[in-house]
Amino acid sequence: MGAAQLSRTKRRPANDPAAVPHEPAGSGLAAGPPLALTAAVLQALQQPVVVCDEANRVVFANYAAEAFFGASASVLGRQTLDDLIAFGSPIVNLVQQVIARRAPMTEYRLRVGSSRFGDERIVDLFASPLSDSDNRVALLFQERTMADKIDRQLVSRGAARSVTGLAAMLAHEIKNPLSGIRGAAQLLEQTVTPDEQPLARLIRDETDRIVTLIDRVEIFGDDRPMEREPINIHIVLDRVKLLARNGVARGISFTEEYDPSLPPVRGNRDQLVQIFLNLVKNAAEALEHTSKPEIKFSTAFRPGIKISVSGVLDRISLPLEITIEDNGPGVPPELLPVLFDPFVTTKVSGSGLGLALVAKIVGDHGGVIDAESRPGRTRFRVLLPVASEVTDAGDEGAPA
Repeated sequence: MGAAQLSRTKRRPANDPAAVPHEPAGSGLAAGPPLALTAAVLQALQQPVVVCDEANRVVFANYAAEAFFGASASVLGRQTLDDLIAFGSPIVNLVQQVIARRAPMTEYRLRVGSSRFGDERIVDLFASPLSDSDNRVALLFQERTMADKIDRQLVSRGAARSVTGLAAMLAHEIKNPLSGIRGAAQLLEQTVTPDEQPLARLIRDETDRIVTLIDRVEIFGDDRPMEREPINIHIVLDRVKLLARNGVARGISFTEEYDPSLPPVRGNRDQLVQIFLNLVKNAAEALEHTSKPEIKFSTAFRPGIKISVSGVLDRISLPLEITIEDNGPGVPPELLPVLFDPFVTTKVSGSGLGLALVAKIVGDHGGVIDAESRPGRTRFRVLLPVASEVTDAGDEGAPA
């Protein structure tokens, strides 16, 4: 996605000719609401809406469609559905059926591929003729991918809370005997023969490893309020990049595509650094055997995604999108649905708590995180609210 596409879409006035569907004479629509009002309603929708004629030419696209296809309405107006949608897509056939039947049709969980956004997206598609005497068809795309991922993540977060609640309760009882075991191992190490000392050290080292693991699990139960302030997310990313280049990601190429107009996020600077440094560390480890390793940072303003927050009646918008992408071998498909669950890992020596902790901190900031992966590209996307929304909703909000 080009840098120009990362900036916020410029709003046109509703009476701008480019914002109003082309209206042929005798279409029968003039008796309805004024065209300016109709266009304003369509532009206010958060779902992509495209209108095409019987030749599959695009005659209208709202702002959400511009963002969905990564092109302006004027560019889309010079395209046909065949240009926008991958060859063989059932969408083109669906449009022709709607024209022939003069009746609305719906298809659920369609896979939509396009050269404009690369990966396939899963959508529910609602197609309807504009009128009985008009061969134009309105298409509304309801993207399912993000909704499904958010639902899955919130379910995983609830399960994680149950597991970590139990772990926190047991941690104190486990640590006490471990301290005794470690002390006994130290005494044994001083009294046993040289041949037996490695066994005593093994007991001590394994005890330390278990204590470290318990300490990491206890972090999940830490619900203490944290200090927050409005933060420019690009300052956080620059800090992460500096740390990574001199540490875990030494020798890896970094690229950035930033939207400089992003409003601040209200958060804890150290915890935000921890989120993205952990993601970069995972990416760097995945790139260990890649010939030309690259990690890409990108930011964008994406209005339209809202979630419920505990203790707050209004839904919170998550327009700030921060993406960490690498060109490594990818995550096994069977792990993607549970990637943010505790103790899930692809590393031989990993604990499986790193991404679970990242998801917790993102949730504590009122946001969500998702992952997409295929060989050659893995992308972690963090969605956060702007500072004013977090302030209005209260500091204690987390996705419910």
